[in-house]
Amino acid sequence: MDKFIWGIIKAIRPRQWIKNLSLFAGLIFSGQLISSQSVFISIYAFLIFCGITSATYLLNDLFDIERDRLHPFKSKRPIASGVIPIPFATALSLGLIVILLPLSYSLSPSFFLACLAYLTLHLFYSAYLKTVILLDVMMIAAGFVLRIYAGMWVIDAHLNVWFLLTVSSFALFLAIGKRRSELTLLQGQAAKHRETLLHYPENLLDILTSMFATATWISYAFFAFLQTPISVRESLRGVFANLSIPINEAKYFMITVPLVIYGVMRYLYIIYEKKEGESPERVILTDKPLLFTTILWISMIVVIIYYIGG
Repeated sequence: MDKFIWGIIKAIRPRQWIKNLSLFAGLIFSGQLISSQSVFISIYAFLIFCGITSATYLLNDLFDIERDRLHPFKSKRPIASGVIPIPFATALSLGLIVILLPLSYSLSPSFFLACLAYLTLHLFYSAYLKTVILLDVMMIAAGFVLRIYAGMWVIDAHLNVWFLLTVSSFALFLAIGKRRSELTLLQGQAAKHRETLLHYPENLLDILTSMFATATWISYAFFAFLQTPISVRESLRGVFANLSIPINEAKYFMITVPLVIYGVMRYLYIIYEKKEGESPERVILTDKPLLFTTILWISMIVVIIYYIGG
């Protein structure tokens, strides 16, 4: 029984829920983090979306069960290894969908549309689109963008278009990096596990990785540079009164650009040197420099928006 319960926990992949933290982007950047109501709604939406994503992971494993059994790592997944029976996995996935979609609608019709779009996208991805070159990575990236929109719509927030372009570029960067690492990991056995890898020559993946890595930090730089200058709150102006630099009103987001550039560079190192880009969520949690950079970036954003600009 313990093995079965542990198998269920592994099958719904709670580690993957780290991707759903992007739902809080709208909450943070819109300045609503100080609103208890918005925070509660966002947490509720996060939990619902985690359930929706878990349902898609179960469906994906059901679609790929035969292929996963040939994979060096995926063969150990609960469904592929037989720990969880196929009928139970099917019922669990459909049960999550039937329960959570109405809950998402009760929270917000717009949030419901985001959840439904994400679910539909991944159904098509699992059934067919994962076998179509280029469209497969675009679908993965679209899932990240839908997370951002879900978090925005549920609290009626709006984000700068350059930030959304940054998210799109970063999502494509992660998706291409995932394919690049899979090709390295599986080497000559790629055809047995993912046919699309046969149509992704290494030089093409290298070019696409470089392209979206560059697009990520440049888009973020434009987002930071084009932000309206932030006026320092009155209580802090006296601290810097004797300084000759104009700090009372400035584009403070610009100081976070080096962190984003370093983060992109570090992830490129992980893909090409450590060869660990197959699982982005594992990389973020286990690579200490990248984890520290991410935490520092989030902390600086919160300080700038809610403490300096208050």
